[in-house]
Amino acid sequence: MKKILLPILAGVLLLSACGSGNTSGKLEVRDYWARGAVKGNNGAAYMMINNGLAQDEELIGVSSAVANAVEIHSSKVENDVMQMTPQKSVLLPAGEDVEFKPGGLHIMFVGLEQDLNVGDEITLTLHFKNHEDITLTVPVKDTADMGGSGMDGHMP
Repeated sequence: MKKILLPILAGVLLLSACGSGNTSGKLEVRDYWARGAVKGNNGAAYMMINNGLAQDEELIGVSSAVANAVEIHSSKVENDVMQMTPQKSVLLPAGEDVEFKPGGLHIMFVGLEQDLNVGDEITLTLHFKNHEDITLTVPVKDTADMGGSGMDGHMP
């Protein structure tokens, strides 16, 4: 009995060690929301992208009719000043989550064509290098509903 059980147990352990991260076979977007903002100003959206695919993917663009331009941005603090830098793309490593959040990566709406009021929903389309586009219906929420970001209402 030990002779049969040992190889089976070793095989199970070996297979479980090979599973590094989530490889669901899907690219999934969850926990998406946009911050309320006023027409003419800028706004921002946030989300979690899980690359459950077996290979790396890349977010190469975003589009929406709610703004003159929609860009991928990264925020970071340098010398006590918040710096925002447009990103041409964002690498989505296989089996990993990439978080878009206040004070980090985010989707920037430049020159809003409409108010984004809490309770509204907007359409946002994510464009990928090798994967088909993903279109989301994104709820507009109050930052306080998201547990607060520790940032004032003007920072994306």
